Amino acid sequence: MNHQRIGLVRHGLTDWNVAGKIQGQTDIPLNDHGREQAMLLANRLKQDDYHFDLVVSSGLKRAEETAVIIAKELGLPLLEPHEGLLERAFGIVEGTTAAEREAKWGVDWRGQDLGQETDEALRKRASEALEQIAMKTPDQNVLIVSHGSWLAQLFISLFGEACSGHIGNLSFTVIERTDHGWKPILLNCSAHVEQQTS
Repeated sequence: MNHQRIGLVRHGLTDWNVAGKIQGQTDIPLNDHGREQAMLLANRLKQDDYHFDLVVSSGLKRAEETAVIIAKELGLPLLEPHEGLLERAFGIVEGTTAAEREAKWGVDWRGQDLGQETDEALRKRASEALEQIAMKTPDQNVLIVSHGSWLAQLFISLFGEACSGHIGNLSFTVIERTDHGWKPILLNCSAHVEQQTS
């Protein structure tokens, strides 16, 4: 039996990433550095043994643009954006830096109700989106381009707290469906962009 594989990618760098601002569902495009990162992953995928048939992303510009670059370089079809891949909504926190968040709401801002989507809600949404995409494409390997908080919560949902951690821009993960659920083949790898990071 062929086990379906799903690639999971965080979008490339944006100016808000550089400034340390939380983006959430605010629609910020890639910057030039982010576009270069997308090319670095595309070049890696040309040489890797991982094979993908389709690319899909969230509808936010930073994810969609990353997906377009990779799909074009690899000659793969790009599906319509999937709403379930959107980044966590961060409510009134979107657009603020760490210093601004602490000044306004204190260090425990994450524990306050500032309009942000909860971990539990995001884990459910991310898991459902993964299953929907996988079920629609049962005989194909799909590359999903999404967002840092979305990916972090999906990994916790699938593999437990041990797999939590920072998800860098253009981080690349491969998971495979088995008879017992999903298992990680490659988790949160950024080797292809690390040589570029100053």
